[in-house]
Amino acid sequence: MIERLPEFLGNHPLLTGALIAVVALILYTEFQRATRKYRALPPSEAVRVMNREGALVLDVREDNELTGGRIGSSRHIPLGVLKKRIADIERYKESPVVVYCRSGARSAVAASQLVSAGFTDVTNLQGGIQAWQSAGLPVKKK
Repeated sequence: MIERLPEFLGNHPLLTGALIAVVALILYTEFQRATRKYRALPPSEAVRVMNREGALVLDVREDNELTGGRIGSSRHIPLGVLKKRIADIERYKESPVVVYCRSGARSAVAASQLVSAGFTDVTNLQGGIQAWQSAGLPVKKK
């Protein structure tokens, strides 16, 4: 069976290319996960970090996404302006920081930006506020 693999690969270049692309994406994703400098925690674990004294909870969603509520006393700085407003949260460089967005993707980008800016204890809320609400945790409505 395995001896026919080169023949199959040669006869199906599109499938071979797709296989190579998928394997490359998996390897890239795993490399990124293994080398990131921040933690990614589910809501139940993130609550423990948030309860530590002096923790900053940072909401990086856009203004129009805030209508559904926010986590407690979180501070809102949209991802698009985070680099420009990093000085606003400079005093939290040595404190725990929990970053969240709607689903966890943008907050992962924000977490990387914070680490690059010298923040030492950064956590990304896995699944964002959607996972938070699915876990039955409270949100504050404005």
